[in-house]
Amino acid sequence: MNPDRDSPASPGLSHIDRRRALLGIGGLTASTLAGCLGGASSGSNGSGGSGDTLPTPVQGDPEASTTVTVFEDFACPHCQTYVLDVLPTIASQYIDPGKIRYEHYDFPVVNDTSWRAASAARAVQKRTGAKQFFKYATALYENQSSLGPETYASLAKEMDLDGSAIRKAAENQAHESTVSANKQTGKDRGVQGTPTVFVGEETVDPTVEAISSAIESA
Repeated sequence: MNPDRDSPASPGLSHIDRRRALLGIGGLTASTLAGCLGGASSGSNGSGGSGDTLPTPVQGDPEASTTVTVFEDFACPHCQTYVLDVLPTIASQYIDPGKIRYEHYDFPVVNDTSWRAASAARAVQKRTGAKQFFKYATALYENQSSLGPETYASLAKEMDLDGSAIRKAAENQAHESTVSANKQTGKDRGVQGTPTVFVGEETVDPTVEAISSAIESA
């Protein structure tokens, strides 16, 4: 994939095609299929952010002995597949029962939209906390084919938030400092593309089977 030329949204990709792309086709595994790689190394045309660094969004039991950490890009179609097709099962089996600590990190690699969508989601987090952040993040993936200022605002309004404020935060990349810090954390851990999933300190394929097996073995 050339992230500078390919559409981040892949609007024509069906649910089945997205899942096949993630899980592997014809003997390929998820680890041999390229995710979203390379791309933008820093925010673009933003104000540089407010300088604040928001905490890591966490689901599940913050004190759980097993931590699952995921590095994502809201404009990456492979991340869309992971969040919409894989994460619901992980949530029902491990997050909701409080069996794991689940962490989100931003790792923008596709294009400018990657950074702006991340700032929109972080603006929601700053105003409401982690629970609504994850709800908004899912909505971004559900609307990945139309990411942009109006989508950021309308999704926020659906959550009874100030849509204009969220749109402005996205356009100005108000949380670029947080997103940049997240990406540096990923680089320090050897992340090169998205989605990258860690169970503890080990990377695993972004599939239900691989993540579940690693959690059970932790």
